[in-house]
Amino acid sequence: MRCSRCGNEDLAYFYLDGTTWYCRKCIAFGRVDVGKGVEAKTYRKRKIDCSYSLKYPLTPLQKQAVSKIMSFLKQKKDVLVYAACGAGKTELTMDAIQYYLRQGKKVGFAISRRQVVLEIKERMQQAFSSLHVVAVCEGFTDVTDGDLIVCTMHQLYRYPYCFDLLIMDEVDAFPYRDNELLEAIAMQACVGEKLMLTATPDENMLKKVEEGTLGLVELFQRPHGYPLIVPQVVCLSFALQLCFLIHFLQKQRKRGIQTLVFVPTIALANKLYLGLRLLFKCAVFTSKTKDKEKVIDEFHEKKYSFLISTTILERGITIKGIYIVILQADHAVFSQASLIQMVGRVGRNIEMPTGEGWFLCAKKTKDIEQCVSAIQKMNETG
Repeated sequence: MRCSRCGNEDLAYFYLDGTTWYCRKCIAFGRVDVGKGVEAKTYRKRKIDCSYSLKYPLTPLQKQAVSKIMSFLKQKKDVLVYAACGAGKTELTMDAIQYYLRQGKKVGFAISRRQVVLEIKERMQQAFSSLHVVAVCEGFTDVTDGDLIVCTMHQLYRYPYCFDLLIMDEVDAFPYRDNELLEAIAMQACVGEKLMLTATPDENMLKKVEEGTLGLVELFQRPHGYPLIVPQVVCLSFALQLCFLIHFLQKQRKRGIQTLVFVPTIALANKLYLGLRLLFKCAVFTSKTKDKEKVIDEFHEKKYSFLISTTILERGITIKGIYIVILQADHAVFSQASLIQMVGRVGRNIEMPTGEGWFLCAKKTKDIEQCVSAIQKMNETG
């Protein structure tokens, strides 16, 4: 027995309903009976003579990267874009989107996190003003078809055999990374080429590049040309980390600069908020936060001096002029990839390309050292 959706062959995941076996491994995405294929759904395809416009033109290095991407795709080859945080990965995909839509092909843009789906949808709608861009994620599933579909990885189950070009951002992030089920669903959704984006590729991706099955495009310089922010690492006891944080936030308030304070757990985020809200105007943001869009909007509007967050905001979010502090940066939850992503929130804006990133820890871990080394290497290469 083999599931036609997720490829499961483990008998423990099959259940007999009367005379029919079905797969339980992917039952959350709808029942698939053994021996029956996943039916392709009909989504509208039409040739769209579209074009995009950007607030700032692509840099020479970005144009070179776009040219390489298009060369690989026209050869029917999947592409891995390995680019620094803030290098403009989203903008690098727009030529490909335009090229495929003009041929009447279907394009999907899949991302691991719901919050980033909504942000990318808005950015794509601004760039491609003539297109009907739809976001498909939790709370936004009434409309599932459009000229360009932006969705979470989980929502790809709605699109079997659908996309001629599937752009996959944050392929190194939870929940997609090392998730065989989501990977199988993504592979089934794509009937053409895949364009994968990451700032922290894993060994499996780089191995495919070496084998020649995946084209590689690198870009380590941000559009403004300033170097990536190298984090400053300070080793202190937890009590002194809190003292450092309060003093730093007081300076930030005087300077009128907002801060993202990352912590390893929801429990610590809530405790920290209960204490710091007595001294500052701040908010907390975790997977349990209600009205997430409202909190982010109010932070953009500078209603809060800082935001206390778990790793839920390590990717995708762009706040002009933001600084970051990571409390207990040596905690096991913070991997090299997540540390790179969090400090990557700093210095992204062309108008404010500098800033500070602080790692507060009891001791330097291997992940902290590798993060600092990787950013320094990107700066040297870029």
